Amino acid sequence: MNQTVISREEMVKLLNEDLAREYQAIISYIIYSQTMKGAKFTDIAGELELHAAEELSHALQIAKQIDYFNGSPTTKPDKIKTSDKAEDMLRFDLENEKVTIINYRQRIRQAEAMGEFALSEVLRKIIAQEQEHLLDLAGALGIDNPTISE
Repeated sequence: MNQTVISREEMVKLLNEDLAREYQAIISYIIYSQTMKGAKFTDIAGELELHAAEELSHALQIAKQIDYFNGSPTTKPDKIKTSDKAEDMLRFDLENEKVTIINYRQRIRQAEAMGEFALSEVLRKIIAQEQEHLLDLAGALGIDNPTISE
């Protein structure tokens, strides 16, 4: 697949969109892990706490890459959805993880087209964890692992 080379400024803009999604994930996982009620959600609530810490690590890595490209990391998260229903919260997270994976796949291709292989390696490690999160969420919802199509 041929990828058009984007500018460093465009990469900063796109990485800031990714960073805003990471902030959203951190906040969502914190809120959801502490507000989910019911015995059947005890295990996944604990897992979401771990996800929050992993998403913080992702945010730090993305911010470092933005700085490498001489950009300024955003301070604003994407919109955070809330619900009183645990299943809704898990579905929100599942959808967010799917969007994140799609965007990171694109970002990896863009980074490689630019010859920015260090960035693509950072993103490959992050995407592996995002896929684990997706599997955890699908398991908690009792659904098949979602197919991610771009």
